[in-house]
Amino acid sequence: MGDGKVSGVKLQDLKTHTTTQRPVDGVFVAIGHTPNTDLFKGQLEMDANGYIARKRRSMTNVDGVFVAGDVHDHTYRQAVTAAGYGSEAAIDAERWLATQEERS
Repeated sequence: MGDGKVSGVKLQDLKTHTTTQRPVDGVFVAIGHTPNTDLFKGQLEMDANGYIARKRRSMTNVDGVFVAGDVHDHTYRQAVTAAGYGSEAAIDAERWLATQEERS
């Protein structure tokens, strides 16, 4: 203890209330199932569960606004997925900006 490393977890069976300990090398912590999208209500189109709707790749219903990660992905919700979609949104935004420059 005190070295900052995970060495085990304590598990409780919610039916029997018995507790067991298991050795582990790491832990993945889920932060919930509700997307943090309240800020965008009334501004961006969302599905019935509050996730931001994607139109074409990472584009939303608002021109020039892109979405990535957990706020649109109700299946995977993991950081690696969010990072991948972040890259996609950055490329889409760059391409959108290029079209705006062409129109000027």
